[in-house]
Amino acid sequence: MNERRLRKRWLLLVIPLIGFVVYSPSVTAYVNQVKEGKAQPVFQRDELKDVIEQGARVRNEPPVDARVDPVWKAIPGYNGLAVDVESTYRLAKRMGQTRPVRWIMEEVTPKVSLDDLDAQPIYRGNEKKPMAALMINVAWGTEHLPGLLDILKREGISATFFLDGSWLKKHPEMAEELRRQGHEVGNHAYSHPLMSRISRERIRTEIQRTEALIQQSTGDHSRFFAPPAGDFNQNVLDEARHLGMKTVLWTVDTVDWKKSSSPEWMTARVKKGVGRGSLILMHPTDRTVKALPKIISTVKNKGIKLGTVNQVLSSKRVESVEPMDAF
Repeated sequence: MNERRLRKRWLLLVIPLIGFVVYSPSVTAYVNQVKEGKAQPVFQRDELKDVIEQGARVRNEPPVDARVDPVWKAIPGYNGLAVDVESTYRLAKRMGQTRPVRWIMEEVTPKVSLDDLDAQPIYRGNEKKPMAALMINVAWGTEHLPGLLDILKREGISATFFLDGSWLKKHPEMAEELRRQGHEVGNHAYSHPLMSRISRERIRTEIQRTEALIQQSTGDHSRFFAPPAGDFNQNVLDEARHLGMKTVLWTVDTVDWKKSSSPEWMTARVKKGVGRGSLILMHPTDRTVKALPKIISTVKNKGIKLGTVNQVLSSKRVESVEPMDAF
């Protein structure tokens, strides 16, 4: 009974209120003005939000999934771009702007990454990424390494050095110096064999022995394995993957190990073959030291940034470098 009385009293209070709002002269006048086009509706779309949403549709770029190419085999993915609509809107509102003063973007990762693919060789990075890597295989000597390092330091470039285990055993301090200078270190087997011609057990041993020395010298674990002479089979791919490494080959070969290769000829090969996502193979020779400055400027003149193998194969986005010819 008490509950029924309370409900009745509530209705007696609310119904007159509703009637007042509906039949209020001011409300009626406003409705008539809207009908005659003399007043704007109270609830209208936010024009700034509309502008940002329209701009987002133009600026958004979908991510590219990693894939297995018929020719180049495993190709990494590449992050997409999307406008952070809310952050862009809040910034413009805070600054009292009717148009975005700055578009706030965020990267969108692909659904498929290199890690999702079967064990495959990698010859290059994604063709959309304006970046290339210098991969330097080291299996003999040390006399030309300081010259290469000086040039890389002067140019502000990090490279990837793939170390032969038998060489590393004699020169552990060089591996430590490479890491100290910000370069990446990879695995190049222990005794430089043709990997496809040895047993699966020896494949594993070759990689493991070198990896133990790399970890001892640098404290790092190699992400990549570069088979000597580029020789491999499925056993090599599987064993490297089992040990936590991807098998990397190259896109452009400078052929600097040949004494007949001149610095000018090597540079011409790079100019002809390099592109977005390229991996450039070289070795620590006197010819490479002479050619390296010109090779670097040749790559930069194509609007391509140089970095490590890991940076090139990452799906993270990178901006093109300004061609040096533009200055």
